[in-house]
Amino acid sequence: MDAPRARHPQAVLFACGLNSVRSPMAEALLKQMFPQALYVKSAGARKGELDPFAVAVMAELGQDISSHKPMTFEELEDWEGLNFDLIITLSPEAHHKALELTRTMAADVEYWPTPDPTTTEGSREQKLAAYREVCDGLSMRIRRRFAKAGAASG
Repeated sequence: MDAPRARHPQAVLFACGLNSVRSPMAEALLKQMFPQALYVKSAGARKGELDPFAVAVMAELGQDISSHKPMTFEELEDWEGLNFDLIITLSPEAHHKALELTRTMAADVEYWPTPDPTTTEGSREQKLAAYREVCDGLSMRIRRRFAKAGAASG
């Protein structure tokens, strides 16, 4: 049961726990796929540090997220306001936070449960594989969700 505005959002916020892996990846992927179509940002429920594995995996796709500065919902709100018509949450913590926020703002919230690759044990290659898997999953969901929204060239 999608509200009409959520079907074709103009401004999208991706949110996860720390804004250090999943949401910056999703932000970069959506911007790459539909550069003109949407305004896209990301935030975290809490303040994190940008993850070097996330940077490495995105670099493999030709995406440089190394200058991404993780920020919280509050910092984003102070910085530019929370003028989003769709918030996509990637972790339970971010989902609860987004639902709290949408009591006072008109935005739709979609929950895309996304595994946290930072918990992966093992070699550098095994860790990178976990991050790639998350990236591929996000890429697929973004393509499916936004294909109609901005891809005239689709």
